Amino acid sequence: MMSETVIRLDNISKKFGDLLAVNDVSLEVNKGETIGLVGPNGAGKTTIIKMIAKLLRPTSGRIFIKNSSGELQDLNQNARNLIKTGFLIDIPSFYDMTAYQLLRYFANLQNYPKSQINKRIDELLDLFKLSEWKHKKVKTFSKGMTQKLGIIQALIHDPEIIILDEPQTGLDPKARIEIRKYIRHLQNLGKTIFIASHMLYEISEICDKIALINHGSFVAYDTLENLEGLLKAKEIKCQILKPIAPENLGPIIKKLSEKLDPYLDKDLDPKISKVPIKYNPHKHGFRIFYKGDDETMSNILKVLVKEFEVDFTVHSFTQPKTSQLERIYSQMITDDGEQFNLKKRRGKR
Repeated sequence: MMSETVIRLDNISKKFGDLLAVNDVSLEVNKGETIGLVGPNGAGKTTIIKMIAKLLRPTSGRIFIKNSSGELQDLNQNARNLIKTGFLIDIPSFYDMTAYQLLRYFANLQNYPKSQINKRIDELLDLFKLSEWKHKKVKTFSKGMTQKLGIIQALIHDPEIIILDEPQTGLDPKARIEIRKYIRHLQNLGKTIFIASHMLYEISEICDKIALINHGSFVAYDTLENLEGLLKAKEIKCQILKPIAPENLGPIIKKLSEKLDPYLDKDLDPKISKVPIKYNPHKHGFRIFYKGDDETMSNILKVLVKEFEVDFTVHSFTQPKTSQLERIYSQMITDDGEQFNLKKRRGKR
């Protein structure tokens, strides 16, 4: 059947001896989506990616990839005529060649048109600020430069599906921003992107859906917005223009607690916070934990502006995506190591 689904995992599991690394995982990725795969070390992220890359074979279950006719095809029964896929697997390690030799090798390996290879190499090296290293041996590259080269080899043949395992490893903040911009560029081109990462900010900024994995099983799979609905409390960050004097902080916190009482979360998990309103003197702002929807958030803002005009000036008022994802992530595992009981979700189709 013709399908907008480009990757489908049907109940795949992977065992290494007695170790069950991936346990009955199912997932569908549609064309043009960017999926973030999030989980602690040893959760099974890289094993899943290696099975999609056909570097490992599932112990059970099936993996389907879209073919050139628009149909889903079993990867392990027939890998011919599948749409192009590019992979960055974990930490890249390359032969002792120059960057140009290496990229030309991968382009030929992927049957990229020979007449266009040199142009493609130059474009990508320029984009990733590696042009002057084109004819330098890879062994002279820093860790961050090697990581960039690994991303380039995943993109060299202009694949429709791009799968990146920890793409930001070893990159400095400026390089991470550049990679994020390029991923957005790939999104605009309609590429399907699958990213495994520990960098929750990157995931929250660029991914359409997030798959949370723990102990080899998916705990949840949905948009960040829908996953936030599973949280025990929501959070607002309120930045103020000037710091509050220490002698005024107690009375202001007390007043805030009284005025915002109808909106505050009274049953906070102590692992999140022991109080619903916290002040950060270094960042000149409040963290407010509340239960409710956008209307409740709007009401809180009205109270802060109207009732506290003489106490402080609100500079910004946001519901931070990163901290929300961090809390979802942290709630995956309870203190005794048992899996947090989030309901499995497949996401909106």
